[in-house]
Amino acid sequence: MERYKEEFIEFMVDSNVLKFGDFTLKSGRKSPFFMNAGAYVTGAQLKKLGEYYARAIHDTFGLEFDVLFGPAYKGIPLTVATTIAISELYGREIRYCSNRKEIKDHGDKGILLGTKLRDGDRVMIIEDVTTSGKSIEETVPIIREQADADIVGLMVSLNRQEKGLETDMSALDEIRERYGFEAGAIVTMQEVVEHLYGKTFDGEVIIDKNIKKAIDEYYKEYGAGGASAN
Repeated sequence: MERYKEEFIEFMVDSNVLKFGDFTLKSGRKSPFFMNAGAYVTGAQLKKLGEYYARAIHDTFGLEFDVLFGPAYKGIPLTVATTIAISELYGREIRYCSNRKEIKDHGDKGILLGTKLRDGDRVMIIEDVTTSGKSIEETVPIIREQADADIVGLMVSLNRQEKGLETDMSALDEIRERYGFEAGAIVTMQEVVEHLYGKTFDGEVIIDKNIKKAIDEYYKEYGAGGASAN
């Protein structure tokens, strides 16, 4: 595993973004872990987060795209932080774009924040985490209604590696099959468990035997296509 991925896993824990315990997800599933990107709240955290996304996008897709699109609301700071990081790390000027939840009918009218989308734009979508693919189902039509743009990929921070609500494929695999563009993640849940299990982090074992057992049981039931966090 690349060192920046290990650092990102520790960064999620240190920022109180990735937690382990007993959580009920939006899907209704009982999960032994939970990720909340809304817990990144400081300038230093957002700067680091943008750099991790920039590294992952560069390594997975390259930088041959024009616009980074972040769905409202959590995608807005992700998009801004990452376009800044791409500029600083790679000297590449990417335009940022997000949608509004409500269409603005005065001043800077329309549904978009940031750049306008143009015909021929190559668009990368950025999100925090995708469990069911529901947000992408809403995002893709917004982009395609604005311009004849080419969606080149999706980058999330954590691939939960669990099956969607309708198939045994992961949400990222469902997106690839349904929309025809690639989807990647900074880290997978398997990498998280591999890096944290049994290790002391800031004086505490984050994933002990009991939590590891709960994660294993979760993936027996919800793992995508036989995926596990082992």
